[in-house]
Amino acid sequence: MSDDSSIWRAARLGRWLRRRADNVIVVLLSVMFATFIVQIFARYVLNRPVGWSEEVIIAAWLWTVLWGAAFVVSEDEEIRFDIIYSNLSGRIRRVVTVMTGIVLVALYAVSLPASYAYVSFMKVERSAYLHVPLNWLYSIYIIFLVACIVRYGWLVVAAFRGRAPGGDAQS
Repeated sequence: MSDDSSIWRAARLGRWLRRRADNVIVVLLSVMFATFIVQIFARYVLNRPVGWSEEVIIAAWLWTVLWGAAFVVSEDEEIRFDIIYSNLSGRIRRVVTVMTGIVLVALYAVSLPASYAYVSFMKVERSAYLHVPLNWLYSIYIIFLVACIVRYGWLVVAAFRGRAPGGDAQS
């Protein structure tokens, strides 16, 4: 009974975290849209363009793409060679999942120290208009790498246990 309730609580927490990750995307897209409208108004109505708007939009877009790829896009929504993959048997699909998962985890893990070093180094640079340290801007890439390592590690374990990437049991 205790085991079932802890699984239920973990699943509930996972759903709550997923909704919060969706909320972050909504906020980032809203900031991008509002900034874009401000830029249009300032440029074409006031005839006084604002330079900071481009920085805000680029930062929000970068965070939207990497945050979304790390926490919002589900395994079923990811792009893959479905023409080939969907025609494979469940067992071969699991083998492909394990092989690609191990390769991706290894590549992300190998790149993590150098990526962290670069992002840390970027604290010496600041953005042109907002003067935000660039390591803050690029820190999302480290979050993305760690999330992908965990995600693909989880998929490899699930495939070893006989689960397909979509969560269906495969023979």
